Parts: sequence; C-alpha cells; structure tokens
Amino acid sequence: MTEGIRLQKVLATAGVGSRRACEELISAGRVSVDGHVVDVLGARVNPGQAIHVDGLRIITDPERVYLALNKPRGMLTTLSDPQGRSCVGDIVRGRDERLFHVGRLDADSEGLLLLTNDGDLAHRLMHPSHGVPKTYLAEVAGPLPRGVGRTLREGVDLEDGRAAVTEFRVLDRVGKRLLVEVEVTEGRNRLVRRLLAAVGLPVDRLVRTRMGPVVLGELRPGRSRVLTADEVGALHKAAGL
Repeated sequence: MTEGIRLQKVLATAGVGSRRACEELISAGRVSVDGHVVDVLGARVNPGQAIHVDGLRIITDPERVYLALNKPRGMLTTLSDPQGRSCVGDIVRGRDERLFHVGRLDADSEGLLLLTNDGDLAHRLMHPSHGVPKTYLAEVAGPLPRGVGRTLREGVDLEDGRAAVTEFRVLDRVGKRLLVEVEVTEGRNRLVRRLLAAVGLPVDRLVRTRMGPVVLGELRPGRSRVLTADEVGALHKAAGL
C-alpha cells in the first residue's frame, strides 16, 4: 500500500483510540483490512476498504451517523408529520443528514429506536433473515396462563401468520399485574402486543430496551445519543457486514 492514509491515523480519527493505542492494536495483529490481518505500522488504506478491529467493523466515513433515541409514549415514529403531531424528527431536528429509523414503535409504545443515514445497515437490521434480537419490557394484566412461556416460544397463529418469541420471562408481580420481558427477532407491526394479547396477557405499557447489541440504559425519554464505535461495529456484525 503506497497511497492512502496511514492505518493508525484512520483508526484514531474513527475514535478507536489514541494514535499510540492504535499502533499497538496493529502490532498485536488485531486489525484487518479487507479480510487480511495488517500488523505493519507503515500500512496505508484507501476510502472504501473494510477495516475491522477484533472482528468488529470500524466506520471511517465521517458522514455516517448512528444514533440511539428513547421515544416517549405518544410520539410518532416518523421524521416529520404533516399534521404537526409529535414525532421522533422533533428530537433530531437541526441535523442535516437524511436519517432512517431502524424499525418502528407504535405511538403507544416507547423506548429504544436507532437512527442512521447508513441505508444498507438499516435495511439489514430490519430484514428478518438476519434475526437481530429486540428486547421489550411489558406491563400486562394477569393472571399468568399456565405454560404461557412454552406457548409463546413454540409459536402463536396471528392474522398475518405464525409468530414466536425467542425469550419470555416474568420479572415481577404486584397483585394481578405482571412485568414480563420478551425477546423477538421479527419486526412485524405491533408484534409483541399481538402475541401477548393472543395468550391472554393484554399489554398496558411496552418499552423496547435493546436492539441487538445496543441497550437503552439510562437514556432519558426524548433524548438521543451517538453510538460508540464498539456499538456501531457490533451492529454491523449482527447485520452480517
């Protein structure tokens, strides 16, 4: 590689670490370019080459944007609304990039949304073939039907076809009220609400807490944050990129 930019500078600019720390990663054989390990400090790379550190993709395009957002209840999952209703676009208003939301949350649901201008990643994360897990907390009305977890894992017939959860567990009980955690890998409209209603557990409140490797955490409703380089790399890995 005689042209391009030194690999350690590209990594440092992408936020992997200091120039010195990036040199140590290269020397340790933890960096690959286009699928080949590069452990020479003089190596140079060009735009468009795929760079990975410890198997995670490093995004070197400064124009790429990756955000996590906590959608409040009552807000629409759109970037604009002609009727002037509250929408997620209000939270990121002022940004110049054309952003895509990864998946949807109905107006009554809340929690984690991902926004990006990386159309390829957004498409792959939403496509069911990649099976990216999504985790939800649901407040439901009991009592808990016998064997409900097994029923949900085996699959339930809905009006648009059979669907199942990958995980189901009860986290808390207060009287007849239950707090349950549900994991699915599909993104059908109102899927979690419909699955739980089908087994006798109508949902009062639904919060998405995780999408793949990205966790909602302490992010306050109505706020957004930039994903870390590790999160972005893990998302690309989950999407097969």
